[in-house]
Amino acid sequence: MSSDEEDALLNEDKDQAQIKKELSQMSFADLQKLKEKLGTKVYNATMFGAKKSKLIKFKRENKNRPREESSKRQVTRFREVVPVKKKEPRDPRFDSLCGTYDEKAFKNAYSFLSEIKQNDLKSLKKELQTEEDPKQIKKIKYLIQRLENQIREEKKKSEKEMKQKEEKQEILSAIRSGEKPKYKKKSEKRLTNLVSQYEDLKNSGKLIKHIQRIRKKNLKKDRVQLENSISE
Repeated sequence: MSSDEEDALLNEDKDQAQIKKELSQMSFADLQKLKEKLGTKVYNATMFGAKKSKLIKFKRENKNRPREESSKRQVTRFREVVPVKKKEPRDPRFDSLCGTYDEKAFKNAYSFLSEIKQNDLKSLKKELQTEEDPKQIKKIKYLIQRLENQIREEKKKSEKEMKQKEEKQEILSAIRSGEKPKYKKKSEKRLTNLVSQYEDLKNSGKLIKHIQRIRKKNLKKDRVQLENSISE
């Protein structure tokens, strides 16, 4: 604090003491009239002195330290103290970060699943022979049917891929030997598939059931067509 500021404060204190001395010699009625004339705020400031608010400025010794805040200042309730990164779910099927799908590599990596399905099918068939609860029997039959369908579809798919691979190899061998490659038509492929399907059904003993199912399907289709033609 400079010397001029100190002198100003001393003069202010002297004036305040002089005013208080003069007011102390006045009667209560005169003081009441003075209070009504000046107002309560000015009167209190004259008698007791004005309250001086002191603003404290906090300084950091080191710029890397957190700033000290006054406890008298209210902090916002929704202040984000630590930023949290929003979690976004990722689907590995459509995420480029998980790489591209390679069907051949997938089959090689999870080829053991077919063996597990075969073992599960055997254990379910054994369990079915000893089970007596009707509800449990129904559940086991459903699981057996589902596993058999999965195994059958996987077998069909693998056989189809093997045939496609053999056709490609025949075409490549014909090109290498200088011969004209023979491409099979769709009708020929369809006929070959029907023959292989017939052989599979015959060997598995399900040919009769398959024929009956096709007949029912065709009868239903013919009935619907007949009803539509009559309604028209």
